[in-house]
Amino acid sequence: MFDQLSLNRWGALFALVACGALSPSAGVAADAATTVDVSKFVFGPKEITIAPGVRVRWVNHDEVPHTVASAPGQEKVIASKAMDTDDRYEVTFSKEGDYAYYCTVHPFMTGVVHVHKP
Repeated sequence: MFDQLSLNRWGALFALVACGALSPSAGVAADAATTVDVSKFVFGPKEITIAPGVRVRWVNHDEVPHTVASAPGQEKVIASKAMDTDDRYEVTFSKEGDYAYYCTVHPFMTGVVHVHKP
């Protein structure tokens, strides 16, 4: 049914898969994003530390809308619209610093992105 060449090709394919060479990320640059989950009226993790140039992605898992906005008195780097369930908002932080943020709908929800060179 299969000739030797076909068996050799299947063996090579199996070896590539076993080594991870055909994984979804093979040959594709790693996603340089850090995810903050919005769940149960909390940003989690509440504080993150990243290098300049890294993207932060907030994902709302709650059944109610939330926003992500720069804290009062800070540069307006973060400013999402209201995010419904499973909506995402992303910001790439290019400058070093500490970026405090909160939900404008639920001001008790707060977090901080620390951007520092490694």
